[in-house]
Amino acid sequence: MEQTKCLIIGSGPAGFTAAIYASRANLHPIVIEGPAPGGQLLQTTEVENFPGYPQGVTGNQLIEDCRNQALRFEADIRPGYVTKVDTSNRPFVVTLDNGSSIKAETIIVATGATARYLGLPDETKYQGLGVSACATCDGFFYRNRNVAVVGGGDTACEEALYLAGLAKKVFLIVRKPFLRASKIMQQRALNHPKIEVLFNTNTEGLFGDEYLEGAHLVEHRGTPDERHFDIAIDGFFLAIGHKPCSDFFEGALLTDEAGFIKTNAPSTATNIPGIFAAGDVADPAYQQAIVAAASGCRAAIDAEHFILQNA
Repeated sequence: MEQTKCLIIGSGPAGFTAAIYASRANLHPIVIEGPAPGGQLLQTTEVENFPGYPQGVTGNQLIEDCRNQALRFEADIRPGYVTKVDTSNRPFVVTLDNGSSIKAETIIVATGATARYLGLPDETKYQGLGVSACATCDGFFYRNRNVAVVGGGDTACEEALYLAGLAKKVFLIVRKPFLRASKIMQQRALNHPKIEVLFNTNTEGLFGDEYLEGAHLVEHRGTPDERHFDIAIDGFFLAIGHKPCSDFFEGALLTDEAGFIKTNAPSTATNIPGIFAAGDVADPAYQQAIVAAASGCRAAIDAEHFILQNA
C-alpha cells in the first residue's frame, strides 16, 4: 500500500496552501482534489480582495495559480475523492473512490463548505449573474444598486449592514415574523435607513433577461393574507448558513452542532492526533479565501511539527 507523510484532502485555497508549505518542508504531500476541485471560489466571478491581485482575479484563475504553485514544489495532486478514512490507528488508511488506499502519517482536512441555498432553479441560472452567497466577496459590484439578503440570523443582518454601506437599498427577506439575530444586530438592521425588512416573506423565484433584475416574493404564504409581489434588485445574497463538507469523518472528529470541525486553537489540530483541519470546513465565522489560505499554512506547519515530534 502506498504511504505518505502528509495527505491533504481538498483543493481550495486551504488545501493548496497546505500543499505548498508541506512540499517545501519535504513532506512530499499527496493532494486529493475532491469532487469539486477549487471549491466555492469557482462560483465567484471575480475576486478583488485577495492580496497580490491589484486588478482582481477570477475565482478559476486564483485556484489555478494556487495549484500551479503547489505543483512547482512537486506536490502530488490527484483527481478523485475520499470515501473512507480509518482513524483507529496511525498511519491512517484513506480509501479513494477508485478503490485504492493510501497510508498517511498525517492528514490535513481542507474539504471546505458549501453555501446553503433555497433550492430555487433560478439560483443556479443567475449564479454569478446576480446571485451570491458572500456579500464580502461580491458586494462591491453592487455599489448604488438595489439588493436583497435572505435570512434572519446574525449572518444575514451582518451581510445586510455591510451591503447597506455600498448599495442604494437593501431588502432583508425574513420568512419568520421576527429576526433570530442578537438584539444589537436586530437594532442595527431595523434602524438602518437603507434596510427594509420584509417579515413573513418567502422567495418564490428570480427573474431577468441576462442578468438578475428582480425577485418574486410571497408574504404570509398559506394564509388568508397571502400576497404576491415583486421587487426590483440587481443582487440576491443568500445568508442562511453553510454546510461543512465533513460527513466522511462523522463520528471520528469532533464538530460543532453545524458540523464544522473543532480544532484546538491556536493549533489546527483536531481531537485525533495527526489529523488537522484547515479552511472553511473548520471555520464557521469568516468563510474567506485569504483566511482559508492562512489556515492551510498553519496546518502544514502543525503537521510538520507533529511528524518531527513523533519520528
